[in-house]
Order: sequence, then C-alpha cells, then structure tokens
Amino acid sequence: MTQRRQGRPSGKQPRAAAQELAIAALGFIAAEPDRLGRFLAMTGIGPESIRDAAREPRFLAGVLDHIAGDEPLLLAFAADNEVDPAHVMLARDLLVGGRWEQDEP
Repeated sequence: MTQRRQGRPSGKQPRAAAQELAIAALGFIAAEPDRLGRFLAMTGIGPESIRDAAREPRFLAGVLDHIAGDEPLLLAFAADNEVDPAHVMLARDLLVGGRWEQDEP
C-alpha cells in the first residue's frame, strides 16, 4: 500500500512544491486528449500558448483550480501523484500569495 505524502513534498520550499504540483497537474491534464481539450475550451488558451503560460504562477493556480473544480478529476490526479487532495488547494492558495498552512504548529 502506498503512503500519501504529508506536509510539504520532499521538504522543498513551499512555493517550489506548489509549482511542482501544478506542473504535475498540467502534465496530468495534457496526458489525455479529452482532458486537455476540456481544459483548453474552459480556459480559452491555445495549445501553442501553454508553455509560456506555465511560467506564470497565476496560470498554474488556474490549473489547480481546474483540477479541484472536478472531483473525479481531482481524485484521479491525487491518486496518480500520491498526494492528499487537500494539498491541491493549499498549493493553489500559495501560488496566488497565500501560505502553506499544513506544516504550521
């Protein structure tokens, strides 16, 4: 049985961990044509713009919003990446200027 990651992944800095999770989410979306098509349609971004957009924290936060807004997609992503689904929103909040609260005493 695989253990879920708790707290920050691999002891990384919170922002780096959040960006890594968002990039993993983008890869998860892009791995399946139907998922990617839905994401592109909902965001209005063109496939040729994704690489440039992925450098922007707010775009990455939007990727996590997209994942979190669809529970089956969220659960599939979390299982595939062995992360707690709640970390998706923690990472999203961090990317838009919040703090990673999971490890706070």
